[in-house]
Amino acid sequence: MLDALRASHHHDVHVRETRSLADLVEVCREISARDVRGVVLAGGDGTLMASLSELSRAHGDRPLPDVAIVPGGTVCTIGGNFGVSGNRVAYTRKLLRAVTSGTAKSVVLRPLTVVEHVSRDGAEVSTTRVGFIFGFGLVSSFFQAYYEGRPREALGLGAAAAIVAEVFGGSFVGGRLAKQVLTPQPAELVVDGEKSPHEGFSLFVASVVRDLGLHMHLTYRAGERHDRFHAVGSALGPASLGPQMPLVLAGKALRGPGVDALSSSIQVRFPKERRSYVLDGELFEADRIDVSLADALTLRTV
Repeated sequence: MLDALRASHHHDVHVRETRSLADLVEVCREISARDVRGVVLAGGDGTLMASLSELSRAHGDRPLPDVAIVPGGTVCTIGGNFGVSGNRVAYTRKLLRAVTSGTAKSVVLRPLTVVEHVSRDGAEVSTTRVGFIFGFGLVSSFFQAYYEGRPREALGLGAAAAIVAEVFGGSFVGGRLAKQVLTPQPAELVVDGEKSPHEGFSLFVASVVRDLGLHMHLTYRAGERHDRFHAVGSALGPASLGPQMPLVLAGKALRGPGVDALSSSIQVRFPKERRSYVLDGELFEADRIDVSLADALTLRTV
């Protein structure tokens, strides 16, 4: 993909390769200082999330440049929601032609702003990130199982599908992984200022895109409103939640106690200990998390 980017030969295209977060911070500051009109981000979901987060920090209150996504990483779930498909090099070349010729299509949406709060030595440290899919419970447990003991070359759709199959099958017979992934976690949840009556969740997701990967359409109403994201949570245990997988694949509502709402703000607090959460496939830990909508972002697609 980098070769395809370098081969664009357009006088307004400049390629910057980043190998660390420090490199990314420097490039995003350069983009902000030069008032760049558009940015093509090459990488997977985590790279996209980190890039948008650093671009937001560098730009402050100013609007972000238009963004285009060329596929990378192991899955590229976010890009898939916006038309990224097929051969990665071919798609990259096609997108670059559209972007540089001014024929690319536009999709305007508002990603999530996720503010993580962590208590350290009696003080609270906050970190703000920008992304598309936030989750904890099943979501964070799934990614812990996905990354655990696997070299990078073993990651991808096959590994993810194998875990989903094991969790689904194990939910009927009390399997170890099903219990690990689907057992409710203690959490206090406030949705649009209203506290949830449930004391724990086996699954919680807030998203501005419908496909969470592997055709999981849990947030089937995402994108329905510009000023809302779709929040879905379940308080059920493994034996009741696992068998509802066909509903998720079909883009239908989960059954049982939980949350299913178009929302504009969510506050999560883990009362007993710091717990993991996921933003666009990347694992983090926090005591408390605030989720809201970021400013409008224009995505360029073909």
